[in-house]
Amino acid sequence: MLTRPLLLVMALATGLTVGGNYVNQPLLHTIAGDLGVPDGRAAALVTVAQVAYGLGLLLVVPLGDLLERRRLLTVLALLAAAGHAVCALAPNYAVLVVGTAVAGVFSVAAQVLVPFAAELAEPGREGRAVGTVMSGLLIGALLARSVSGALAEVAGWHAPYAVVAAGLVLIALVLRWRLPRSVPCSVGGYRATLRSGARLVGELPRLRTRALLGGLGFAGVSVLFATTTFLLAGPRFGMSELQIGLVGLAGVAGAAMASAAGRMADAGRGQLATGLGAVGLVFTWGLLGLSASTWLTSALLFVLGFGLADMFLQAVQVSNQNAVYGLRPEARSRLNSVYMTTYFAGGALGSAVGSAAWSAGGWPAVTAVGAGFGVLTILVWLVDLRLDRAARLSPAGAGSR
Repeated sequence: MLTRPLLLVMALATGLTVGGNYVNQPLLHTIAGDLGVPDGRAAALVTVAQVAYGLGLLLVVPLGDLLERRRLLTVLALLAAAGHAVCALAPNYAVLVVGTAVAGVFSVAAQVLVPFAAELAEPGREGRAVGTVMSGLLIGALLARSVSGALAEVAGWHAPYAVVAAGLVLIALVLRWRLPRSVPCSVGGYRATLRSGARLVGELPRLRTRALLGGLGFAGVSVLFATTTFLLAGPRFGMSELQIGLVGLAGVAGAAMASAAGRMADAGRGQLATGLGAVGLVFTWGLLGLSASTWLTSALLFVLGFGLADMFLQAVQVSNQNAVYGLRPEARSRLNSVYMTTYFAGGALGSAVGSAAWSAGGWPAVTAVGAGFGVLTILVWLVDLRLDRAARLSPAGAGSR
C-alpha cells in the first residue's frame, strides 16, 4: 500500500540519488585549480557521470524485476554513497573519476524507485505516483547545482560530496525501514532478464514509439541546455554565472507539470498530456527564438520559454512512463530500462547537435534544430496514438500493444 508519507520518502530518495550526479557541475573550475588539471579534464567529470548513469540504466535497472526491491534499493543507495565518499576524500583527479563513475552507475536506484511507486499505487493512481516521484527527481537535480555551489564556497569542493554521501546512507536506512518487500517478477538469471528486456522491444510496438517519443523530446530540450550558457553569457544578454544559474531555476515549473500529467494519465487523458507536451515544445522554441531575435531581446521571455520547455517535456515524460509501465506490469523495471536508455541517448544526441548548430549558425540555427526535434516528437506521437487506438479495438487488447 502506497501511503502519502512513503511516496514522499521515495520522491526524496529519487531526488537525492539523481541530484548527486549534478553536484560537480558548479565545482568544475575549482576542482581544476585544486587538482592541477585543465578545465577540459575537469569538465569531463560531467561526461563520466552521464556515461556511468547510462550503463546503470542498461545493466542495473533490470535487476528491479529479478531481485527483491527493498534490499536492492538499500544496496544501490549505499554503493552510490560509497562513490560520493570516494569523491569527498579524493586526493587526485584519477580517484575523483573513479568515485564519480561508481556514484553514477548506482544512482540509477532512482529508476528502480519510479516503477516501484507505480506498482505500489492503488489502481487508477499509478500516474499520480509516478508524477510525484518524478517531481522529486526534477527538484533534486535543480537544487543540487545551487546548493552544491553555495556549500563549496563555505567549506570547499569536497563538502558537497560528503553531504550527499551522508544523505544517501540515511536514505538507505529509511528505505530499508519504510519500503515493503516485493516479489521478484522475472524468472531465470541475470542474462535471461537482460535478453527478455531486448525481446520486449521487438514484441511491443508502443514501447518503441514511447521510447522514441521520450528520446526526441529530451533531445530537443538538451539542445537548449547545451547552448543556454553561450547565449546568456554573450553580448546580447551579458549575464553572469550566478544569473545564468538562476535562470535554470525556472525549470522548477516542470515539477508541477509532472504531477499534473500524472493526474491526467490516471483520468485516462495520458494521450492528451503527451500531445499537449509535444505541441508545447514546438511553441516554446518559437518563444525562445523570439526572445533573442534581432529586433527583440527579452530576458523575461527567455526565462518563460526555458521554464515552459521543461514543463512540456515533463508532460511528455510522465505520460510516457505511465503508458510504458502499463504495457507489461510484471516487467516494469525492464521496460523502464529500455525507455530511460533511449531517453538519455536522445539527450546526448541533442547536446551534440545543439553545440554543432551553435557553432554553425548561432541562436537561429539552435532554435531551428530544437523546433525540428519538436516536430519529430509530434509525428511519433501521432503514430503512437494510432497504435493505441488500434490496440483498444483489438480483441488481443493490451497484449497487442
